[in-house]
Amino acid sequence: MSDLNQKITDLDVWHLALPVNSRRDHGIGTVEATCEIVLVRLTSEGGAQGWGEASPWSVFTGSPEASLAALDRYMRPHVVGARVSDRSAIMARALTTVAHATEAKAALDAALLDLIGQITGQPAHAFLGGKCRDTIPLSVSIANPDFDADIALMERIRDDGVRLIKLKTGFRDHAFDIMRLERIARDFPEFSVRVDYNQGLAPEEAAAQVADVASFKPDFIEQPVRAHHFELMARLRDMIDVPLLADESVFGPEDMARAAREGICDGVSIKIMKSGSLSRAQDVAAMAAAHGLTAYGGDMFESGLAHLAGTHIIAATPAITLGCEFYQASYFLTEDILENTFQVENGHVVVPDTPGLGGRPDMGKIAKYAITGPAA
Repeated sequence: MSDLNQKITDLDVWHLALPVNSRRDHGIGTVEATCEIVLVRLTSEGGAQGWGEASPWSVFTGSPEASLAALDRYMRPHVVGARVSDRSAIMARALTTVAHATEAKAALDAALLDLIGQITGQPAHAFLGGKCRDTIPLSVSIANPDFDADIALMERIRDDGVRLIKLKTGFRDHAFDIMRLERIARDFPEFSVRVDYNQGLAPEEAAAQVADVASFKPDFIEQPVRAHHFELMARLRDMIDVPLLADESVFGPEDMARAAREGICDGVSIKIMKSGSLSRAQDVAAMAAAHGLTAYGGDMFESGLAHLAGTHIIAATPAITLGCEFYQASYFLTEDILENTFQVENGHVVVPDTPGLGGRPDMGKIAKYAITGPAA
């Protein structure tokens, strides 16, 4: 069946734990051994399937258990039996059916777009405004407390053509951050460097440490203090001569309106897992651009499936100009779950033009890494 008026007949969910190849420290927490994701699969009357991924982090957006319950218990009644074409109505109901759970809502929206694309034969970006770019510069985060291991990673990605890195700071002492900035400037001059504190600085130390880091002239400094410290973000922005970006302070359009009004940032990290849908992520980017602010495509701890969803919004959103961080599938996971490799060429993510999201999970890998899944 090619008709978008056909109904959605099934919603299946899985909770997976994916092994990772290193430890990664951020200002608000650590990820090591595994990262946990939730997958959702929608099936239509004609047998087409659409996939989406929720990529939560308990200290940032929420827990995988919350995403699983949001999809399996609270959103299911509003999805099964609805028409495939009812994406806007389904997502409007999802927004108010359960509070928060933005990752689950993003997964549902991605699955709906994937399903629509599978039925129509069109890529997801066609339903998000159309493609405005074919490739997206890739940024890789440098976050291992073992800096020697990160040096090896930087040598690898340099050979692969990557030219953007983001140094995660604020999880150890200031001297460690300065040492790494000095070493990168000396040994890796090819890289454009961004800095991200992930809320890691206490208010009393933020001004001095951010000023020191700003002297290295990074592309930007991201979220040095806690998300709710809007006034302090505005003061820090005023005192440095490099752009200050917001991440945890801005989830959806509502936060973006306040951030622009109070002048807390020069740009924003756009993440579908924060925004709650691909369209809401686009709204955040459009609002930022309307206020003269920049945007880049951020991510959580994701597999290639979530990377694909993020790739489609950046492909269709002119306001997201600073590249993307979709590196986990290639450089962090021990094994990605996609049937085919998430495509990165010469340091750039390649935007797919195949139906839907442009990639599907391997059922064998789902079975291999599943903690829970649908009843047989």
